[in-house]
Amino acid sequence: MIFASYNIQYGFGLDGRYDPERIAESLEGADVIALQEVTRGFARNDYADMPAIIAALFPDHFWVYGPACDIHVEAPEGQNPLPRGTRFQFGNMVLSRWPILSVRTLLLPRSRTVDKLNLQRGATEAVIATPEGALRVYSVHLDHVSIDERIAQLHYLSDRINAFIQEGASLTGASELGLPEPPLPEDYVIMGDFNMEPESPEYRTFAGAFDGFYGRTARIGTPIDAFAALGAYRPGSYSWMDPEDHGRRMHIDYCFVSCGLKDRLKSAVIDTNSLGSDHFPLRVEIGD
Repeated sequence: MIFASYNIQYGFGLDGRYDPERIAESLEGADVIALQEVTRGFARNDYADMPAIIAALFPDHFWVYGPACDIHVEAPEGQNPLPRGTRFQFGNMVLSRWPILSVRTLLLPRSRTVDKLNLQRGATEAVIATPEGALRVYSVHLDHVSIDERIAQLHYLSDRINAFIQEGASLTGASELGLPEPPLPEDYVIMGDFNMEPESPEYRTFAGAFDGFYGRTARIGTPIDAFAALGAYRPGSYSWMDPEDHGRRMHIDYCFVSCGLKDRLKSAVIDTNSLGSDHFPLRVEIGD
């Protein structure tokens, strides 16, 4: 199975051009896709309904959209009014070749800022019926400004991931509604824009500290960085590039997996030839 993650910057590429089609081309062949910075009702891309546009570009995939930020918007003075009920939404998508059985959008902790943009961030959790059995997939987008806020968000995310079996999926006791009980898989894949660099304080909060003698020991409850496990990091690895200064680059996008998937990891790559966003899509292959 091929898993892909891509922060699509509401459709705008390194060249400043809005082009959802080339985003879809960059993700061709992926079985499960996690997207971030997917918008509805955003003036910068002419109020495009990006979830609907992206879904149409992947007709063979099931999909869900989890808007974390959701506010009322109106057209600027002097422009034609927007349709009644237009809202600016900003969040994550998950697309899958196989049915998405259950979904939760987890709202991550945030604090009120004064002079820096701070949108509500989220992690969209999808339970997917893969050919190998049910699997949890998370599309995640963390705060871009504050280390402290990212650490708080990662503590919350880790708590929710590890409490999943106890909490249940998006509903429990489903028989009362005549519905099947959603499965509760232990294994998970977490993908997205974490806005942190490898071995940063936030990274160590989530993946555990690196021991000088033993390195990192796989532990139940602690996610495993797929790129690190496969030795796929290269000197100067990056997943984001500043559109105004292409020499400014950072590795801030990740795929983490549960311990049960560690030995099934096959490959991990970042497509730095893609121009569809200021981020680059990453792909991770998980085998039988």
